[in-house]
Amino acid sequence: MTTIDQYSSVWDAISDTPEQAANLRARSEIMQKISDIIKEKGWTQTEAAARCGVTQPRVNDLLRGRVSRFSLDALVNMSTAIGRRVHIELEEMEVA
Repeated sequence: MTTIDQYSSVWDAISDTPEQAANLRARSEIMQKISDIIKEKGWTQTEAAARCGVTQPRVNDLLRGRVSRFSLDALVNMSTAIGRRVHIELEEMEVA
């Protein structure tokens, strides 16, 4: 009989360590917030790139959810460039 592993998130499933999963989760959350702002403002990719201080292909990567192409530093810089402050909150983790 085969056992099925269960994970609390996709990031936990694809990461080798809890630290990697946490980093991926944080990057994806910031990327989603930036994407939401771009859509809310109605910016084209070119406009968003100019406002974020990056190239249009980088904005395309962001909008397509290519998490592996962004560091937390880059995402914080992009957030700041569009007038947003990144707020970090530490939560106690559930121990399995």
